[in-house]
Amino acid sequence: MTTSLSRTRGESAHIAGSPRRPRRGWSALLYILPAFVFYGTFIVAPWVQSIWLSFWNWDGIGAATWAGVENYVKVVTDERLLTALRNGLGFIVFYTVFPVILGLIIAAVIAARPRRGSGLVRTILFLPQILPLVAVGVIWRYLYAADGPINQGLTAIGLGDVARAWLGDFTWAYPAVGVIGTWVTTGLCMMLLLAGIQKIDPSLYEAARLDRCGPIRQFWHVTVPGVRAEIVVAATVTLISALASFDIVYVTTGGGPGYQTIVPGVLIYKLVFTSNEVGLACALATVLSAIILVFVALIGRAGRRNA
Repeated sequence: MTTSLSRTRGESAHIAGSPRRPRRGWSALLYILPAFVFYGTFIVAPWVQSIWLSFWNWDGIGAATWAGVENYVKVVTDERLLTALRNGLGFIVFYTVFPVILGLIIAAVIAARPRRGSGLVRTILFLPQILPLVAVGVIWRYLYAADGPINQGLTAIGLGDVARAWLGDFTWAYPAVGVIGTWVTTGLCMMLLLAGIQKIDPSLYEAARLDRCGPIRQFWHVTVPGVRAEIVVAATVTLISALASFDIVYVTTGGGPGYQTIVPGVLIYKLVFTSNEVGLACALATVLSAIILVFVALIGRAGRRNA
């Protein structure tokens, strides 16, 4: 009888308290409302406005005229815009593929044999992440100069014929800028992957050693599967950096020589502030956003499939 009464009281209390749940839910939403308002005002609204402007011909000052999909047709037919998109996609190799591979190898070596000085190595490798990218571009422009340290070093070891103005060379300007991107993002990938490796259960490595697995097999069968989630994060972040790159290219080459190193970010800037083609710039920015969303979705899907 007492149990039934208690249960009845509990159910009554539950029924009496049930109408409060929606109020608690709405009150929770109020805490994140300022973030939603900020994000909607400064991110979503300008993005939607950019998409709207992409359907107009506008010089940024005078009256705009309706263009329909004309700007999008130019994006897929204008060789200058296609070159920018190709260069942006090509930078994925330098900003994402190389840094993830190098970062994974370095992180595995540091985690396998931590020694005195490994903290200093991590700090040095991560240093480019805390430097302004404009400063990074200025530093590398000096290093790549015709009379810069790189060419002086090549001359000193008898390779003077190889020395050149790297950022002004039509053949070598693009990989030279790509090397800068690799240098900047490798430290970030290394730190992300090192954190992932340190979370792997040490018993897995002990079991692998009992099975007579060497360091390379331990790397492939224990380390790489254990940091799959961190690889997805590193690939996503660096891929966005590759496709949306602006600072390094603008400071080092400005997109030149010719259009050898032009990327969508620099071309959008030039279309708006030099050519006064705001509608075309917005169309290119919209296409770039779509490409980034597709790549991010593919990486996320591949990560979930292999999890």
